[in-house]
Amino acid sequence: MKRVITYGTFDLLHYGHIELLKRAKALGDYLVVALSTDEFNLESKNKKSYFSYEKRKQLLEAIRYVDLVIPEESWDQKVSDVKLYHIDTLVMGDDWVGKFDFIENETDANVVYLPRTPEISTTKIKEELKRKK
Repeated sequence: MKRVITYGTFDLLHYGHIELLKRAKALGDYLVVALSTDEFNLESKNKKSYFSYEKRKQLLEAIRYVDLVIPEESWDQKVSDVKLYHIDTLVMGDDWVGKFDFIENETDANVVYLPRTPEISTTKIKEELKRKK
């Protein structure tokens, strides 16, 4: 069984997220999603999610491509996650190209950077909602 992992906040879930999860799942048989906790988002990413971690987790668990949701609590947990969950492929968006290549040297996993859906993002949704006020 090929195992894949991806990371993200997945706030204001939209079709770009679904497309990423679908493409990630297509790279293997079992998809683990490491979901950024509220604390990690606030302290390390300097952003506050609209939905709580628990609500975002519920949304992800309802998506047929997702097999397991785990908490992402630090930038440094990727190597240990890959080892703990016996991951074959780490998937990240292409805005992170090159940033996680070191994982291939520290584990047996491949790193794949998938292109984002260009016309949609959570940031874009938030900006457009602000303009509509």
